[in-house]
Amino acid sequence: MGAGHDTVAAELARRAAASGAEPHVADVLGLLPCGLGDGLRRSYQASVRHVPWAYGAVYAAFLRGGGGPRPSGVPLARLAAGRLMDLVQRLEADVVVSVFHLAAQLTGDLRARGRLRVPSAVFLVDFAVHRQWLHPGNDRYLCLTDSAAAEVRTALGAPAVTTGPAVAPAFRSPAPGADRWRERFAGQAPGRPPVLLSAGAWGAASRPDATARLLTGAGWLPVVLCGRNAQLRERVSRVSGALALDWVEDMPGLLSAAYALVDNAAGQTSVQALAVGLPVIGYRPLPGHGLDGVRRMADLGVSAPAPDGPGLLAALGRLTEGGSERAERVARGRRLFRGDPMAYVARL
Repeated sequence: MGAGHDTVAAELARRAAASGAEPHVADVLGLLPCGLGDGLRRSYQASVRHVPWAYGAVYAAFLRGGGGPRPSGVPLARLAAGRLMDLVQRLEADVVVSVFHLAAQLTGDLRARGRLRVPSAVFLVDFAVHRQWLHPGNDRYLCLTDSAAAEVRTALGAPAVTTGPAVAPAFRSPAPGADRWRERFAGQAPGRPPVLLSAGAWGAASRPDATARLLTGAGWLPVVLCGRNAQLRERVSRVSGALALDWVEDMPGLLSAAYALVDNAAGQTSVQALAVGLPVIGYRPLPGHGLDGVRRMADLGVSAPAPDGPGLLAALGRLTEGGSERAERVARGRRLFRGDPMAYVARL
């Protein structure tokens, strides 16, 4: 679903290979029969792009935490059990690591029923813990924050540790491509600080063109990350003074050259920004886990919430270069990166 889970899986696989293991990445949606996974992906993509309130309703019914009964994801996950077990046996796998909540339901169920004989770890990639991540059959949970780990332990009584996020090394070292981005921004709008607006891989965002107009009118250069949404890029391109980008390969350089990131989902782009040292502002979050994640980041003090347009401009104004608020937010964000999740996986 989107590119965030794929990005995390690729980074964990890189770390596993670097330690001498043999990683294999499988898409749990691809393990579902009869093209069901593709159908789920398309319907989710359509809902977050065009009717996000509908996804918010699904989130409230199936995923949101709190008391009361909720439908389980196990019946759907079980449809992928046969293909996953075939993979485990063919590869002679020593451990299975889930980075998506449906996969966590699948591995937890298989472990609880004794079908999966090797340990199962769950790398919980979200700041906000929703109930479909949680299954008591999994052996260990690896979490971004202490509060997330505490929620897992309270809900399941299962071992949960805080590792922090996992990003590629390029996000935690000087970015060679940053100067090229700075030159591009200076040529586009001299003297205007570049503010990134993230819409994710699918280009799902609430009125990014209106946000871009707000920023240009206040003297900023809005740089909208449109992902693979060509229609969004065309719409934003019509905003005078805005820069609309499609899929970006050099994210370390881009983030290093920006003034701030305006985020709507608390996903992997925001995590990468924290690693680079780029302040994050939560604005117009997507319903469901996006809203919960943005709130949780704000509670942790690693981002600033902006309730409206004037609030967004005020939040940007407080992030002056060399100022105390910017320095404190950057420091808090970088403190999230504590350890290597794969080191905990290896202990299993």
